[in-house]
Amino acid sequence: MKRLALFILSALATLSVYAQDITGQWNGMLSVQGQQLRLVLHVVRADTGYTATVDSPDQGAKGIPVTTVTFKDPVLRFEITSLHIEYSGELKGGLISGTFKQGGMSMPMDLSRAAVEKKAVVRPQEPAKPYPYPSEEVTFENKKANITLAGTLTLPAKEGIFPVVVLISGSGPQNRDEEVMGHKPFLVLADHLARNGIAVLRYDDRGTAGSKGNFATATSEDFATDVEAAMLYLQTRREINKKKIGLVGHSEGGLIAPMVAARNKDVAFMVLLAGPGVPGDQLLLLQTEKLARASGADETAVQKVKEINKGAYALVAHTSNTEALQAALTAYLQQQIKDKDQLKAQVAQMTAPWMRYFIRYNPVPVLQKVKVPVLALNGAKDLQVPAQENLEGIRKALAKNKNATIKELPGLNHLFQEASTGLPQEYGTIEQTISPIAITEISGWIGRLTQ
Repeated sequence: MKRLALFILSALATLSVYAQDITGQWNGMLSVQGQQLRLVLHVVRADTGYTATVDSPDQGAKGIPVTTVTFKDPVLRFEITSLHIEYSGELKGGLISGTFKQGGMSMPMDLSRAAVEKKAVVRPQEPAKPYPYPSEEVTFENKKANITLAGTLTLPAKEGIFPVVVLISGSGPQNRDEEVMGHKPFLVLADHLARNGIAVLRYDDRGTAGSKGNFATATSEDFATDVEAAMLYLQTRREINKKKIGLVGHSEGGLIAPMVAARNKDVAFMVLLAGPGVPGDQLLLLQTEKLARASGADETAVQKVKEINKGAYALVAHTSNTEALQAALTAYLQQQIKDKDQLKAQVAQMTAPWMRYFIRYNPVPVLQKVKVPVLALNGAKDLQVPAQENLEGIRKALAKNKNATIKELPGLNHLFQEASTGLPQEYGTIEQTISPIAITEISGWIGRLTQ
């Protein structure tokens, strides 16, 4: 899953200062999970000392207050308690060198008077225009949901009839390129497939970029109807081989693809990239455990968080009334989460339609109904949809499917990058968008199947 917490700064600050003058504007740059986020601290003198606000230009936030600030020459400290943010730095020669902390993570951040420019991100696999194949902006309608979706259809050539795949993105509002941390994996994959004789339709999730609809109220089942709408659109195109329409789903997309394939005879084949093979609550527990261990958490802390989450997921699974669930989760979690705003946000996240559906969903019965050829791939270093447990679940579910290929790819993470740790914060620091090993596995299998 690609639901990753970004730094959204807020609240107001009182600043006490000694000696050096720190009034004015200070500029810094955070490197957050491979993304560059500029931060601007404004310090103003007041009757009782100083006040300060923060801007986060790359997140469209301006005039955000801090909670407390102290300056004991030469050390500046500030906190945003509601978001568990701390900063401590030493002022020397016009530069404040320090450390920014949030949610157990620490990263260096210097503050200076000079403006800070973002560094160019290098993504060598990203194709550049003009492409050597037709690429068309398209729209199509999901009549069931009464929304219009926008996407891109790439064709191997101007003339011909081609096999095609619909790309289905992972969790969270994704654009047609499944853009994350400066990477555009669906753009890279579509480019490769088009160059190898396979047409591709990729589209913005509902309520995202050019697509209409409300993402926040949608579940995986709703997203499945968007895929079906994409297939109906492809059947109207003269360039498409109607008998060779396939689905390629990544992460949550690997949960959605079997839904569609199991009930739709027009699906010819399916590729699952880090697709779930265990129930949603089990997957979330596995994800928490793997990520915590890889981040260096001790075993006692890992098991404690796991047990707390297990109890919360059980409440979600067995409480149908929304108000009753909100009350039950609030009572259950308030002993663990003391900050009221954080508690409210956590309860809201867990009672959202998508999360409730996901926690309760078991992909196995649907996978058992899939009769078309299936390729299931997962990276050995995937910490979000761990390979061993999920591929084994898929393997067992597809035991009666005579054309199922299941592979674990060594050294690859959840995005199928060649990785060191597999942690999400590493994604953006890796230049590679998708390993050539994964790309050729996908295109080779589809190519052999559709010849």
